[in-house]
Amino acid sequence: MAQQGIQLDGAKFCCSICLDLLKNPVTIPCGHSYCMSCIKSCWDEEDQKKIHSCPQCRQTFMPRPVLVKNTMLAELVEELRKTGHQAAPPDRCYAGPGDVACDFCTVRKLKAFKSCLVCLASYCEQHLQPHYESSTFEKHKLVDPSKKLQENICSRHDEVMKVFCHTDQQCICYLCSMDEHKGHDTVSAAAERTDRQKELGVSRQKIQQRIQHREKDVKVLQREVKAFSRSADKAVEDSEKIFTELVRFIEKRRSDVKEQIRSRQKAEVSHAKELQEKLKQEIAELRRKDAELEQLSHMEDHIHFLHSYPSLSRLSESTDSPSTNIRPLRYFEDVTAAVSEARDKLQGILTEEWPKISLTVAEVDVLLPHPKTRAEFLQYSRQITLDPNTANTYLSLSKGYSKTTFMGKEQLYASHPDRFVQRLQVLSREGLTGRCYWEVEWKGTQVSVAVSYKDISRTGNECQFGRNDKYWALDCYNSYDFRHNNITTPIPGPRSSRVGVYLDHRAGILSFYSISETMTLLHRVQTTFTQPLHPGFWLPGCIGDTAELCKLK
Repeated sequence: MAQQGIQLDGAKFCCSICLDLLKNPVTIPCGHSYCMSCIKSCWDEEDQKKIHSCPQCRQTFMPRPVLVKNTMLAELVEELRKTGHQAAPPDRCYAGPGDVACDFCTVRKLKAFKSCLVCLASYCEQHLQPHYESSTFEKHKLVDPSKKLQENICSRHDEVMKVFCHTDQQCICYLCSMDEHKGHDTVSAAAERTDRQKELGVSRQKIQQRIQHREKDVKVLQREVKAFSRSADKAVEDSEKIFTELVRFIEKRRSDVKEQIRSRQKAEVSHAKELQEKLKQEIAELRRKDAELEQLSHMEDHIHFLHSYPSLSRLSESTDSPSTNIRPLRYFEDVTAAVSEARDKLQGILTEEWPKISLTVAEVDVLLPHPKTRAEFLQYSRQITLDPNTANTYLSLSKGYSKTTFMGKEQLYASHPDRFVQRLQVLSREGLTGRCYWEVEWKGTQVSVAVSYKDISRTGNECQFGRNDKYWALDCYNSYDFRHNNITTPIPGPRSSRVGVYLDHRAGILSFYSISETMTLLHRVQTTFTQPLHPGFWLPGCIGDTAELCKLK
């Protein structure tokens, strides 16, 4: 029974330093027992301090106690060892790479179970016991194992940092608060933690609310994507059906034309053959008649000639003018011309309708959230070029057609019906639909950043941006004005040499932004666009004024 008791309590015969069964056990004055070599090594490190302590209860001894083998304890341990009891912890408790190791394990370090913010050390479960058992450690703060305990020590004074300086926004020790941080706004680290904890709670609440909103957005998008995909599948199916019907209709008409041509061919050829046979018969009859007349012409008996001539000389009425009964044949070139005309008309209709179909497809999109940051806007950036055929002759365009400058003298441009004649304006080549974003850098006294339909007037006052409902223009100078349909609206906002423009054609949204270190909304239009929009510029007429479409990454 004694042996069984020893086996049950075998863990109590382990050295708290090496965590193995005691070897040459010694008991120090406080009553704790260790391997002689373990406690000797521990006290050898403390010899310089002249004070030696118990690794478990921290009781100090002066002078260094004399170590004497505990004979009774040695016999019990030897008996326990004979039973084959394994007191060592399993391998999974040993510290590996990336683990926080116990600072008091000397042979093979175990994983730390807790770290103490007062001792600034980490402990395994065995070495942590004194913190639970001794009143000496009641006020010690235990936390989850941490490798950053030394960050709590002031590098200048080697003291624990328990103070927070609001002035310098950093943690300091109490000596710092009386030295270089003297007179600063300081509080205890615990008090600052309490305040920051409240702020953290508010931040977490906001984050959780945003998470809820985003989760709702995700669900909406998931529904929209499913509906979008179903709509796309049905559109493909329906368009395939429509085009198949159109192809079948064309095939039917092709078959009808072929059948009519062959039927007409058969009828006319049959009629021609009948006529040809009659003509052959008539030719044979005429040849016979001609032979009789020739024979009569050689007859020497005058009386017989005169008796025979009346009957032989008479011709049947149908043989008088056979060519008058044969009308000229009409061939099928007119049919080919008619089919070609039908083909050209059909191609014309399809060509005319295709841009409408393509534009409708391009404007279909999933319900996506409106972009909020510049990075999100840049996802919709478009490379835009200016159309030299629209530029007023007093405007110069750069080589890449991205920049326009008022030169004060006419440029050598060829005549073109799209060119602005009286206004210093230019439009882009590209007509924009869907979601697009671009930025404009301007210099000088003033510039109008505009969008318009392509079918606008190029002469007269009506062609100036903002004069009718086909233009939307932002005037940029010392302040901003928005012009549309001959109405001018002053726009507040920070002045910047760069303006961003966002277009959501399908949603009917047109937004202008001031771009600097931040992105500020200047004005937003909500309307219905009926055509693709062309970006454009208007310059007031001061030499050197420029407007440039920026290259966006």
